[in-house]
Amino acid sequence: MTEQHILNDIDPIETKEWVDALDSVLREEGPERAQYILDRLTKEAAKAGTPMPASITTSYKNTIAPHEEKPLPGDLFMERRIRSIIRWNALAMVMKANRVDSTLGGHITSFSSAATLYDIGFNHFFRGSSDKQEADMVFFQGHIAPGIYARSYIEGRLTDEQLDNFRREVDGKGLSSYPHPWLMPDYWQFPTVSMGLGPLQAIYQAHVLKYQHSRGLIDHGDRKVWAFLGDGECDEPESLGAIALAGRENLDNLIFVINCNLQRLDGPVRGNGKIVQELEGVFRGAGWNVVKCLWGRHWDPLFEKDDKGLLVKRMDEVCDGELQNYKANGGAYTRKHFFGKYPELLEMVKDMSDDDIMNLNRGGHDPYKVYAAYKEATSHKGQPTVVLAQTVKGYGMFKAAEAQNTAHQTKKLDEESLAQFRDKFGIPISDEELKNLPYYRPAEDSPEMKYLRSRRAELHGDFPVRRKDCEALEVPSLEAFKAQIAGTKGREISTTMAFVRALNVMVKDKQIGPRVVPILADEARTFGMEGMFRQLGIYSSEGQRYTPHDHTQIMYYKESHDGQILQEGINEAGAFSSWLALATSYSNSNLPMIPVYIYYSMFGFQRIGDLAWAAGDSQARGFLIGATAGRTTLNGEGLQHEDGHSHIMAGTIPNCVSYDPTYSYEVAVIVQDGLRRMYKEKESVFYYLTVMNENYAHEDMPEGVEDGIIKGMYKLKSQAKKGNKLFAQLLGAGVILREVEAAAEILAEEFGVDSDIWSVTSFNELRREGLDATRWNMLHPTEEKRVSYVEECLAGKGPVVASTDHIKLYADQIRPFIGSTYNVLGTDGFGRSDTREKLRHFFEINRYWVVVSTLEALAKDGEIEASVVAEAIVKFGLDPNKPNPVTV
Repeated sequence: MTEQHILNDIDPIETKEWVDALDSVLREEGPERAQYILDRLTKEAAKAGTPMPASITTSYKNTIAPHEEKPLPGDLFMERRIRSIIRWNALAMVMKANRVDSTLGGHITSFSSAATLYDIGFNHFFRGSSDKQEADMVFFQGHIAPGIYARSYIEGRLTDEQLDNFRREVDGKGLSSYPHPWLMPDYWQFPTVSMGLGPLQAIYQAHVLKYQHSRGLIDHGDRKVWAFLGDGECDEPESLGAIALAGRENLDNLIFVINCNLQRLDGPVRGNGKIVQELEGVFRGAGWNVVKCLWGRHWDPLFEKDDKGLLVKRMDEVCDGELQNYKANGGAYTRKHFFGKYPELLEMVKDMSDDDIMNLNRGGHDPYKVYAAYKEATSHKGQPTVVLAQTVKGYGMFKAAEAQNTAHQTKKLDEESLAQFRDKFGIPISDEELKNLPYYRPAEDSPEMKYLRSRRAELHGDFPVRRKDCEALEVPSLEAFKAQIAGTKGREISTTMAFVRALNVMVKDKQIGPRVVPILADEARTFGMEGMFRQLGIYSSEGQRYTPHDHTQIMYYKESHDGQILQEGINEAGAFSSWLALATSYSNSNLPMIPVYIYYSMFGFQRIGDLAWAAGDSQARGFLIGATAGRTTLNGEGLQHEDGHSHIMAGTIPNCVSYDPTYSYEVAVIVQDGLRRMYKEKESVFYYLTVMNENYAHEDMPEGVEDGIIKGMYKLKSQAKKGNKLFAQLLGAGVILREVEAAAEILAEEFGVDSDIWSVTSFNELRREGLDATRWNMLHPTEEKRVSYVEECLAGKGPVVASTDHIKLYADQIRPFIGSTYNVLGTDGFGRSDTREKLRHFFEINRYWVVVSTLEALAKDGEIEASVVAEAIVKFGLDPNKPNPVTV
């Protein structure tokens, strides 16, 4: 209750009667009955038109009363000694690294504030794999990595040499700066330091665990997903953007722990407000169970004395900037500025020294309070839980960093603070040894080591641990895709539909069918996939509680508790996070899944590029399908929808294998190869295919082109006319390959130029192979030179011209491997709406531009006169003064 509410109380006697009645219900019938009555009163007030508060928050105190706390079962003093040693080793590791090279950096204050939050988890809650179920999943906050390494060092999992090489990974001896599965593949489960992605991924991991359980694929039991994050991190839209999903689906396998040290990187999170209260309202409104762990047990006697509620009232009043000041300025300052506002509060602490006041601890540093909060979180049913734990940033670092605005950038302590840190945490290191920052590990037969190992043994072993291997799947052979390889016999379809047909082969396969998960961001009908609604069902945690209006139709909207399709709504980040959870299921659940996320290509890498990078780090395996791709293919949608650059983005991720196929048989060959590499050979790559919505006939697969399709290019055909003396090589990709084919006919018939026509399925793969050959040649100067695949194909015969529906940089990547004149056409500039014909003319990539570009290349090589090029420009009605599409 605020001071303003007290002032406005026009009938205190009546108010007291209501409060006494509530106290009686709580005392005689318990909190559930009281909650029911309050809920009923709220509804009745709403019916009567009484304005209700926009959100509900509770007083600024712990959710769990002292008498309701589940007791900590471990040895408090033993755990504190172990925790203190971990704190020291984490500090020593970062400081040592910066003595070697001050540019290496490292963070120590985030872990210093969160050490107890993690320690209680490791000792009592984070379970490893057992015969009954797989290990819990923990998304560790990225900046606290030194603390996790320090614990693993004590356990004997990491060596002195590894700690000495923190943030020095090139020689393979060191430890990664943050959680990175790619760099430490048997240790870290998830990459999390790109803030906001950990919480988002955790929600969808919990969502996918329920999905897998509901479909009967695996029994996840009471397996938990934990996400640790900071209060400042909650400003990232990704951190809180999906919490409504968790509440809506009752994900009681999900626990957020938010370290509310009230500071972000530069200063207070909400200096003028209260971040804990803000977060409580947001999470409560999203349907979460909220547990506030704000004050340590040293406050409990003061709360007992607070019969007038003044202490809670004062806590409600104080803003976060002031709370930071109290810890930064000490006990005397706190006595004056916190307790001093009300004489009754000063009287309450009159027998306490300034040091006693300074030692009034915060909930996140109190193992009793943290254990009680976690116990509530893990036992709560029907809702996800968030623990809001209040701590002090830089805890234990005194004037060097404790509660300072500069805390996040602190990477070392001065000698005085270092000695104080050692003394505060009781580390058995002498003054002489202190300057060398030695690590400390208790003797193997010490009580500390015995206790540490006993706790982890009870929780089924080491943590964190990442599984690197899994079962291999028997995948369908290329023969299974014979309908796609055979072509369409004159029928016109798009490559999007060609992929959907390949997807149908996958879902109907007896071996892998149940593992295939189509994922959509609310665009199934756009991609012609509505037929799968009835065939596979759409997963819903609630099943289908209504009769869909189209239930009499063959392709009605069928939701099901065990549905196979994940329809994630208009939510690309969420759909990708579901894909990522399934794409790492082979490691996290020992259950290889085949996620296939189909989306508007423009809303893929461009919108979720950070998550796609995390997928690479996570060693994800699965298919991403950028549908309606190309700058001129999605002709009616315009600038915001037309993708001409996603392959450039895909090419930045080292283990993303990307293709831009033209024909149905190319799609089939690529999909089958992806299944083989990812699920039979167990390679940690993921596939990106762009497919288009333009319909045309697809021919049978030419003989022997499979290897070229996978490598990135193959000769589709040759175009020749008797008597022609000129020659060029024409490259095309995606739908523009057909324009290149048409250009080849014009060149042969009207300009005397024969050509080879190459279907380039992946300029990205060609570039990678070419760069690898170039590097090998540089490092082996005395050995026989390797020839890149591009050079092998084109062999320096005539000029080369490439045209694609993507920006010029995409095809230009292979220029170093082409030994002759190379002209590239592409769709640089913003997209726009119009017919395909007009767009392809506008971007200068259609058959006529291919012809002119080829003639210009021949003129450049001295094969024809420049006047021939000029004549062609006139013949095709091309305007030499046409504006550059890049600038308009």
